[in-house]
Amino acid sequence: MEKIKQIGFKKHLMTAISFFLPIIVASGFLLAIGNMMGGASIENFRDGFSFADTMTTMGGYGLGFLPMIVSTAIAYSIGDKPGIAPGLIVGFVAHGIGTGFLGGVVGGYVAGYTVALLMAVIKVPKWMEGLLPTLVLPFLSAFIAGMVMYYVVGTPIIWFTDLITAYLGNLNTSSLFLYGAIIGVLASIDYGGAINKVVFAFVFALFSEGIYEPITVLILVSMTTPFGLTMAYFIGKVIKKNIFNRQEIETLKTAFPMGICQITEGCFPIVLNDLVRNVIATGVGGAIGGGLSMLWGADSHIPASGMFAIPTMTRPWAFVAALFIGSLATAITILLLKKRVDPNAEVIVEEKEEEDISWDDLTIN
Repeated sequence: MEKIKQIGFKKHLMTAISFFLPIIVASGFLLAIGNMMGGASIENFRDGFSFADTMTTMGGYGLGFLPMIVSTAIAYSIGDKPGIAPGLIVGFVAHGIGTGFLGGVVGGYVAGYTVALLMAVIKVPKWMEGLLPTLVLPFLSAFIAGMVMYYVVGTPIIWFTDLITAYLGNLNTSSLFLYGAIIGVLASIDYGGAINKVVFAFVFALFSEGIYEPITVLILVSMTTPFGLTMAYFIGKVIKKNIFNRQEIETLKTAFPMGICQITEGCFPIVLNDLVRNVIATGVGGAIGGGLSMLWGADSHIPASGMFAIPTMTRPWAFVAALFIGSLATAITILLLKKRVDPNAEVIVEEKEEEDISWDDLTIN
C-alpha cells in the first residue's frame, strides 16, 4: 500500500483536476450563455456567425478537448515540463480514438510515467544534455505512450465505457435513486475537497460519454449546503428557533449568492463552527436531492455553472424540484440537530498573550 502511495496516482489526478476545473467552469458559463441566447456551433467561419454563436462555440471547444487538457496536466504533474508534449499528443490520441475523458486520464499517466522512466534510464553526453528535454524525451515518450494507447489500452477503455454506459442506461428506478444518493453524499460531505474531486472525475467521464445525470447530481449537491443553511435561517425565524450567531448570519449573505454559482466554499465559516452536525445535515440533503435528481432525470448538458446550467436541461423542473427538496432536507436536519443561539450575541474570541522568552532560561548542553 505504501508503494502505491509513493507512485502518487491520487496526487497527480488532484493536480490535473485543479488545472482543468477552471477551464470547465469558464467553458460551461460560455456555453450556457450562448445556449440561452440561441447560439449554435460555428461550422464555417466564412459563412458568418452571431455573437451567441461565438459563446456557444468557445464553450464547446473548452469542453470538447478536455481529454487533451487532463492528459497534459497529469503528464506535467508526473514528468514536469518534459511531460507536456507527450501528454498533449497522447491526449489528442485519446480524443481521436474515442476513449474520451477516461482515455485522457489513462493517457496522462502513461505519458507521465514514461517520461519519468526515460529520465531515470537515459544517460547522454554533456554536449547533448540540452537536447534531452526538448528533443529526446518528448519524441521517445510520445512515441511509446502513443503506441500503448493505440495497441494496448485504447480498446479496453472503449469497451469499459460502453459497458458502463449500457449498465447505467438499464437501471431501474430504485437503483437510479440509490446511485444518485451515493453520488450526492460523496460529492457533498467534504465541501469541494478531495472526495468531491474524485467523484467529479468519475461523473465527468460519464458526462463525456453522453450520460448527463450523474454530473447534474454533483452540480445540485454543491448547492444544497448554501441553499439549505439559508433556508434554515428563514425557517428558524418562523418557528422561533435561531441556530446562527451574528457572524454566521453575515456569512449567509455571501454564501447564498456563491451557491447560485455552484461555489460551496462560502459556507466554510458556518460549517467549521460545528463540523459534525453540518456534515450530517449536508449528507442527508445531498442523498435526498441527489437521489431525486437522478430518479427524475435532471440532465445538465454542461458540467458546471450551478443555476446557469438550467437552460441546457431537458427537464429543468426535475433539477429545481430536487434542489429545493434536498436543500429543505438539509435545513430541517440542521435545525433539529443544533441548539438555539442568540443572534445578537457577540462571538467571543479568546486571545492569549504570548509569553515572553527569557534568555536566562536558555541552557546549552
